[in-house]
Amino acid sequence: PPVGVSKACSSCVRAADVKEACTQCDQFICQSCSRLCSCCNTVTCSLCSTIDYGDVGEQVLCNGCSIFQV
Repeated sequence: PPVGVSKACSSCVRAADVKEACTQCDQFICQSCSRLCSCCNTVTCSLCSTIDYGDVGEQVLCNGCSIFQV
């Protein structure tokens, strides 16, 4: 994209930084909608992550890591 042009966040449709994209689905996401996986530290959107309410408290897990958490 040309310099200075911003993409729309796939979650809230506000302007998103072009550098921020979900590592699972490659959709652009703004900083307030992005989530950091507690397991592998990758940036994901709300659709590609789940929140695990376990004994340790809330943990964000990307779809890739959430299948390994039972």
